[in-house]
Amino acid sequence: MRPLAITDDELAGLIGSRESTRTEFKETLQGSAPRKIREAICEFANDLPGDGKPGIVVVGLRNDSTLAGTAISDDLLLALTHMRSDGNIVPPPTILVEKRAYRAGDIAVVTVWPSDSPPVRYKGAIHIRNGPRRGIATAQEERILNERRRHGDHPFDIFPVNNTGAADLNRRRFEDEYLPHAVRRDLLRENDRTFDQRLAAAKMTASVEDGRATILGLLVIGVRPRDFIPGAYVQFLRIAGKDLSDDIIDELQIDGAVSDVMERLEDKLRAHNRKQIDLVSNDREQRADSYPIAALQQLTRNAIMHRTYEHTNAPVRVTWFDDRIEIQNPGGPFGTVSRENFGQPGLTDYRNPNLAEAMKVMGYVQRFGVGIAIARKQLQEAGHPDIEFAATQSHILATVRIARRKGKP
Repeated sequence: MRPLAITDDELAGLIGSRESTRTEFKETLQGSAPRKIREAICEFANDLPGDGKPGIVVVGLRNDSTLAGTAISDDLLLALTHMRSDGNIVPPPTILVEKRAYRAGDIAVVTVWPSDSPPVRYKGAIHIRNGPRRGIATAQEERILNERRRHGDHPFDIFPVNNTGAADLNRRRFEDEYLPHAVRRDLLRENDRTFDQRLAAAKMTASVEDGRATILGLLVIGVRPRDFIPGAYVQFLRIAGKDLSDDIIDELQIDGAVSDVMERLEDKLRAHNRKQIDLVSNDREQRADSYPIAALQQLTRNAIMHRTYEHTNAPVRVTWFDDRIEIQNPGGPFGTVSRENFGQPGLTDYRNPNLAEAMKVMGYVQRFGVGIAIARKQLQEAGHPDIEFAATQSHILATVRIARRKGKP
């Protein structure tokens, strides 16, 4: 387990070395500093030299390591923290943002640990630093990062699947729909990367030499994902009543690549989201959806993103009753999220960080860690009770209850 923070002695040693392969100094967050800090976070997460040590970004120091006199406010620390989750750096890196005492003042320190799942991209580009060189990774440097991923303790979503290959992946979907959104256009136009290299760099296959499809590749661009990942589907039920024993009036098993699953599920949700009529709270008839569709989108996409695909054949289940919708996904809380703190604002961790990256690339995630907050806001504005979460070791259940119409008991 990585330490939460570097020691005072380590910090002093890194600051004393001035800007190096492991340090970046910025006086403030003004001008181009936010962009350069994000690039540095990406560089440290990629750790091209392979020394396995964290890098630091220090705000409040000049290049000569003297204090710049910058006020280290809560807003500044929050802005640095949001750089991890604003969706520009994918997959989300492991960072720690702190206010630290230095000499006669304070500085902000962002500690960035090497990624278990390189390459990491900032706005579609793989930023690296190696000695005095900083810039965009070449095809060979991408390959080094891909090879390193094979030997790390990487997340399950990039495990290779035996008896798979390029024939199990949809090349048209990868080249026409996924890649243009994942990689900067100017880099995509370069001709020095083969199709196999691009698949490996996107983590859809294990490596150029090992052409087995990864779990991620099968989920995102797989031809038939369920042939290899039995639980990779959503079960939808519409119950005419309030209990599972009541009549089922609609049911569907939805499988395929995750983008198809989400689109078909959202079509089904819209089809059942009938208008409710309010004749009480206004002198004119008011019509509104039974549930805000944006809230249901956030919750179902979260379920698909955060569920476990390992050692289970269970699907994500969406069950629509007359008085509520239940969304259940396999896999309990993960990482820093526990049964006790589940659902707290701003608290998130990623069982499937590469799937989260892919969903961001495909436009199903705008910012990381805000899905539940968006859903809660949408439901509150529409007059619904708060979401009810039940977290166990084996699953998460989110219950969304129907809104009471105004004037009704």
